[in-house]
Amino acid sequence: MDNHIVIMAGGIGSRFWPMSTPECPKQFIDVMGCGKTLIQLTVDRFKGICPQENVWVVTSEKYVSIVREQLPEIPESNILAEPCARNTAPCIAYACWKIKKKHPNANVVVTPSDALVIDTAEFRRIVEKALHFTAESSAIATLGVRPTRPETGYGYIAAGDAILADKEILKVDAFKEKPDKDTAEAYLSAGNYFWNAGIFVWNVRTITAVMRVYAPGIAQIFDRLFPDLYTEREDEVIRKFFPTCESISIDYAVMEKAEEIYLLPASFGWSDLGTWGALHGLLPRDNSGNAVIGQDVRLYESKNCIVHASEEKRVVVQGLDGYIIAEKDNTLLICRLEEEQRIKEFSQ
Repeated sequence: MDNHIVIMAGGIGSRFWPMSTPECPKQFIDVMGCGKTLIQLTVDRFKGICPQENVWVVTSEKYVSIVREQLPEIPESNILAEPCARNTAPCIAYACWKIKKKHPNANVVVTPSDALVIDTAEFRRIVEKALHFTAESSAIATLGVRPTRPETGYGYIAAGDAILADKEILKVDAFKEKPDKDTAEAYLSAGNYFWNAGIFVWNVRTITAVMRVYAPGIAQIFDRLFPDLYTEREDEVIRKFFPTCESISIDYAVMEKAEEIYLLPASFGWSDLGTWGALHGLLPRDNSGNAVIGQDVRLYESKNCIVHASEEKRVVVQGLDGYIIAEKDNTLLICRLEEEQRIKEFSQ
């Protein structure tokens, strides 16, 4: 199979301020303190599924140099620059129309750049199974993460019956918005609802055909651009026509409307790392529930806190319960974890 990976890396990660900023958002930061950034971890988990020359990154033009620096093994021509933010449907269309021109039978995995996966072996098994499925059909596959709690911060996918050929592939009944607490608890009890990880698998023939039906405006733009891809005119026409695309997610544009959508249930320790609270839940914690990233962080009579500090900074925290303490580039945030939804407001 001719497998390709498309990594979406244009977000600004505003909920992780001040660690994540518009100049250097969270996908380019060593959020976990493991020595690798989130986008580097994303590339690593796909090793063995396709060669490096089949890895594509779609990002804002202002982040191209960061991608080159952090992913030197990926060909520069595979870093696609968006002149402006237009959500995930135009981002995906650009990559898939481009891949299709030279690889008309390619199978593609589309993934965010800023999620975390713990069990990478199980992740690769599920992805490879999805690729085999889409290579032999006109189906679209998505990975649904088995929920472990009534999470209100994720979208959900309602799954129906398994296909006869494989009990591990389920028909998608519906995509659901982020629920309230009672609805999330009902989803968890029902057993057939999965977290939407935003990871999609398809053949390029399938996705371009489906977008012509359900997102015809975007498809017409990229059909018009198609002759200029891989030419000296590509940058010029992308700058001219990409901003005219509707700003819409792939979920709204295609997934909620298309017929042949299937789900592969997955349990590989996934988190979208969307908030400080999510990060606090994933990092190792001491006996008082504190999670720390930084070279010299000292806590006294404190519990249930997360501290994220630059390597050279000494941080001393005393007497706090349930706080975010985050420092970067001479900006310091001290905020109650339960108030973290206000961080966008604080960063203005």
